[in-house]
Formats: sequence, C-alpha cells, structure tokens
Amino acid sequence: MRFVVLISGNGSNLQALIDACASGRIKGQLVGVLSNKAEAYGLVRAKQAGIPTQVLSNADFASREAYDAALIAALQCWQPDLLVMAGFMRILTPAFVQHFAGRMLNIHPSLLPKYQGVKTHARAIAAGDSEHGASVHFVTEELDGGPVVLQAKVPIFEDDSVDELAERVLTQEHQIYPLVINWFCLGRLKMENNQAWLDNHCLPATGYASEEDA
Repeated sequence: MRFVVLISGNGSNLQALIDACASGRIKGQLVGVLSNKAEAYGLVRAKQAGIPTQVLSNADFASREAYDAALIAALQCWQPDLLVMAGFMRILTPAFVQHFAGRMLNIHPSLLPKYQGVKTHARAIAAGDSEHGASVHFVTEELDGGPVVLQAKVPIFEDDSVDELAERVLTQEHQIYPLVINWFCLGRLKMENNQAWLDNHCLPATGYASEEDA
C-alpha cells in the first residue's frame, strides 16, 4: 500500500509515521508528503528521510473548490492507496472527500464525538472533564465526524495547563496513528456504509477496544 501524508505544520505525527515505516511497524510505503504551507517543518522531516515533498499553497487559489481540484491532481502523481491527514489545517470540499472516500484517515485531539473542531484541550479543561484523548477516524464530509477506528484516553489532572494536556495527548497520538495505518495497509481496515470495519467486524461508535466491547 502506498500512502501520502498531508500536513500544515510541525509534523510530529508525520515523524512518528516515518519512524514506524523505518522500523517495519507500518507494512506500507510512505511515498510523499504534501503541505499547504511552505514553511511547515514537517517538510524538513520528510526531506531528511528521503521522502518526496510538494507544496500547494491555498493562497494561490480563489476558492476552496479550485484548491481541492488542484490538490487531487497533485496527489495523483503518487497514486496513493491512502491519504493520511496529520495536522492538515484545511476543511476539505465534498468533491475532494468523495474522490478519496474510504481512503482517508485523520487524527483528532479529542475523544470524538466530543470537541469537534479546534482548541480541544482548552475546551476539555474548561468543561471539567476527568479524561481527554485522541481519535483516529475515517474522513467524511462531516467535520471530524467520520467513523472512529481507535481512541486513546489520558487523564486530566486538576492543575493541568493546556500545553501539558496537549503533550500527553500527542504522546498517545504517536502510538495509535501508526497502528491504524498499518491495519489499513494490511487490508484489515476499511470503511463501508459510513462505518469502520476491522477484520470484517463493524466497530462501535467509539472505535476498537472501547469500554463497550472490552
């Protein structure tokens, strides 16, 4: 399986995927990294690993639709079996999502369906939650609303800052994202009828190994 990673920033999850491929924990080939920001440090990480990169700036396009059409064309050169969103800060158009339906994964820093969108760590602290976490999910037209594959939970301590909680969540992201991508690359994971399936079993709303099916 060939996969491409889309980024906008630092690329710490990208680095986790690069390392997982190098160690054989992902039985797939990371064939390219694309960013909408030329200054994204993730591009440096990719180049250091010998992975081809491309920049496609949304500032050069008049509309989301025009950008996403160009993005589809740019990605075709890599012939990806899977697109991996790793901090790609763009809301994708329905046309883009439909083009790659069932072949896009994203990681989101909350226990979906809680806290879709941004500032998830601050929102979890403000709500007085006792736990927080990250979710890997398929991408659909609903923002952060596609079927969840796997979640990781972390505790929220009374004196936690946003940065401390974010770092705790990020550590878990680096563990679960490579695992899910490997499932996809091995043909174990798929999306059908807007549901995630692993080893021919339909996963519950909170993904694999949830409290409901533990």
